[in-house]
Amino acid sequence: MLEDINIKKQIKIIFMGTPDFSVPVLEALIAKYNVRAIVTQPDREVGRQKVMSASPVKQVALKKNILVLQPEKLKNEYEEILALDPDLIITCAYGQMVPDIILDYPKYGCINVHASLLPKLRGGAPIHRAIINGYKTTGITIMHMASKMDAGDIISQVEVSIADTDTTEILHNKLKIEAADLLIKTLPSIIDHLAPRVAQNENDVTFGFAIKREDERINFTKTKKEIYNQIRGLNTWPGAYCTLNGQIIKVWKSYTTDNVYPTYFDGQITNIYPDGFGVKVSNGEIVFTEIQPAGKTKMLTNDFINGQKENLIGKVLS
Repeated sequence: MLEDINIKKQIKIIFMGTPDFSVPVLEALIAKYNVRAIVTQPDREVGRQKVMSASPVKQVALKKNILVLQPEKLKNEYEEILALDPDLIITCAYGQMVPDIILDYPKYGCINVHASLLPKLRGGAPIHRAIINGYKTTGITIMHMASKMDAGDIISQVEVSIADTDTTEILHNKLKIEAADLLIKTLPSIIDHLAPRVAQNENDVTFGFAIKREDERINFTKTKKEIYNQIRGLNTWPGAYCTLNGQIIKVWKSYTTDNVYPTYFDGQITNIYPDGFGVKVSNGEIVFTEIQPAGKTKMLTNDFINGQKENLIGKVLS
């Protein structure tokens, strides 16, 4: 196995990533290897003020004086990458498909760090979907890249448990540390050409597609567990929501009860509790404890209740 520090530093690595999830992976690579350049998404407008901002990965690269490349469309703007003559390319939540001309170039290949136990949850939102779908475990997969999304042969994996109280933010923070650790443990076998190639079983494939607006809206005909998982699976971004009196309300925290309300409609507010209000759903009740009315900051639900001039019991959320 590869041990010599000088050999590690001679291997030219290009890292491709964009969000905060990628940062620990990049920092671990920088500490041990020669990261010749990073490829990340172009700067984007962020927040209500639409401030042009660099990606978290770019910010790390600039601090470390590492070359930054930001192609708008990688499939048409790859010449600069190949001109750097990379020995190994590592991607982690980059955000664009990598064309074959890049995949076929490095002598040690192109490796991807993915936040699920492939072949489960291929796609751009595996952390959100793991919680929304009620998974008890997920993990990290290091894989050889292929032309098809997240379909390459598996090199290594680590399993991570999902607690019933985990939000996407909590699970995200667990997984990004595991991702960095697993990659550093796996790299020597890749560089020594000893990395396994375990084909994914296509019969077991599921997808963790990117979150769309329709995924965010709460459907009160679903079960209390499904809605509870949806709320924590969209916390802290982008947030589950419903409407009350035609106004959007995001829901950030909740819990379920054993209460049943056979005479209420799904979506009807059932009760006021010390920490929030209950809502009738298909098989019982869910209590919203932290919400965010449109145009306001997050608040405890009881602060919202105390500010209402009318009794909320019997009101219908949709």
